[in-house]
Amino acid sequence: MALSFKKQKQGFTSAYMGIYGLWLLGFVVLPLFLLLFESLQDQNHHFTLANYQAFFISGSYLAMTFNSIWYAFLITVITLVFAYPTAYFLTTLKNKQFWLLLVILPTWINLLLKTYAFIGLLGQGGLVNSTLTVVGFHPMQLLFTDWSFLLVAAYVELPFMILPIFNALNDIDPLLTAASRDLGANSWQTLKKVIWPLSMPGVKAGIQAVFIPSLSLFMITRLIGGNRVITLGTAIEEHFLVTQNWAFGSTIGVILIVAMVITMLLTQDKQKGGRP
Repeated sequence: MALSFKKQKQGFTSAYMGIYGLWLLGFVVLPLFLLLFESLQDQNHHFTLANYQAFFISGSYLAMTFNSIWYAFLITVITLVFAYPTAYFLTTLKNKQFWLLLVILPTWINLLLKTYAFIGLLGQGGLVNSTLTVVGFHPMQLLFTDWSFLLVAAYVELPFMILPIFNALNDIDPLLTAASRDLGANSWQTLKKVIWPLSMPGVKAGIQAVFIPSLSLFMITRLIGGNRVITLGTAIEEHFLVTQNWAFGSTIGVILIVAMVITMLLTQDKQKGGRP
């Protein structure tokens, strides 16, 4: 009986892995291959490396690359600054899982709806400007600015930074912090020497979860940042939907994927001797 159950379990595992492998092949590996293949063609579908050459010698695209990295970095820093104390505070609450649910609840709302909600808040006739008018100030141009783009992008990405940090902090043994205080460390020293190093895996996971998607933002850059914020994600949208230059759009997509892989390698957990 036990042998039969073990065989059934192995068969189920093999079937599951086979289905999962087919899913990865069809929806991850094959699209990446097609993107790479398209990037190595010219407009006449001949093999060429001219697309990559044109990208790296173009000052405009290099500036877009810098902008993408810079804005993604700023968004990551802003979310980390707010997410770490928030996650730490959540771990001290009695019903912390419930409060965590409220924090991540906005991720269930469609991104486009959240973006349009901010347009309603920050527009010329929006809630913020209406409030300013009531208290005696003149309406201000809040939309289509760098800071409004950073505000909305950081708001959207914030739960993805909070969740892994919360999990890392929640897994820290309370006896370790108690031992730190018993040995004479104050709250700041305990945070710096014990809590922060132990929560680093969560911080790195949060950086990955925020920095990588922020590299390819395009909808928020259009609706909130206007034409002031130009990134690689915006350029990919232009080439695929406007200029119809799929080969060059695919080239930018491949370069963006390489940048994401580099980010993952830089922020992955280092293991020594087979143990974290």
